[in-house]
Amino acid sequence: MDVSDLGRKGVTMKVAIGIDLGGTSVKYALISKEGVFLFQGKLPSYADISVEAVISQLLKAIDELRLVAEKQGLVIEGIGIGTPGIVDDTNRIVIGGAENIVGWENLPLADRIEEETGLRAQLANDANVMGLAEARYGAAKGNSHVVFLTVGTGIGGAVIIDGKLFNGFANRGTELGHVPLIADGEPCACGSVGCLETYASTTALVKRFATRCQETGISFDEEINGHLIVKRFHEGDELAIACLNEHCFYLGRGIAGFINIFSPQKIVIGGGLSEAGDFYIDKVSKEAFKHAMADTKVNTEIMAAQLGNNAGCSGAVSLIF
Repeated sequence: MDVSDLGRKGVTMKVAIGIDLGGTSVKYALISKEGVFLFQGKLPSYADISVEAVISQLLKAIDELRLVAEKQGLVIEGIGIGTPGIVDDTNRIVIGGAENIVGWENLPLADRIEEETGLRAQLANDANVMGLAEARYGAAKGNSHVVFLTVGTGIGGAVIIDGKLFNGFANRGTELGHVPLIADGEPCACGSVGCLETYASTTALVKRFATRCQETGISFDEEINGHLIVKRFHEGDELAIACLNEHCFYLGRGIAGFINIFSPQKIVIGGGLSEAGDFYIDKVSKEAFKHAMADTKVNTEIMAAQLGNNAGCSGAVSLIF
């Protein structure tokens, strides 16, 4: 939609600001009540510097969106923010658990943003808002029981039961990436060992591949990342095939557990690897259904997320509308 047309037509549209905060970047958008993106942008999050550096970037993004809204005569209803970590049950405070942002704990972020901007603000865990977006607008639209996983630097998750986000008591649950998978496994950033994300995240895949390349004396002129591993997989590289197969085995085993617990209609997988092609979802599905109970998996379909980079902002705006 061309927002420049709205002012000329004398249209007053209610919009909200959606912010998707990550360890690398801040994605932000001005979105209508109908879910239409009117303007969007991206800034570095400065998550490795300090809390104040991150908040400064959030405010910079908000200021840019307010200028756009003001020029076009749009009414901003509020600001929704998807943030890493655990958010308290009032959707006001980041309690902790965001290993990818320095000092991101015991932070009354909603109050701070409201004080700085004069706009109503609401928070939710980033994976929760992405899951909510996929259930309302994306891959699981029309389904009432959904498990969402985002596979990237870590593994985030959201559980939707009877069409509503399930967060556990006091909003502190559904940390699906921290399900203990290997009893005596590798240390996890959360303080435990053997967590699902330690074995099945994209970070874990890249680390596994890079370590084995180093052990065998293989080097590359380009960055080792998920894209490279998928490319080498399709080229028949035995090491890439072995590492990706291990990744799908671990992720599939974790998903099998979620199927046995929740028996959802849809399990939606987001993150860069989910965009690698149907082969990836097929491999993960094969492993998951191999290990899930027959009666719990009968109504479950595993599929890739559809909203891509827009999911975080879309879900964040739903906190306001």
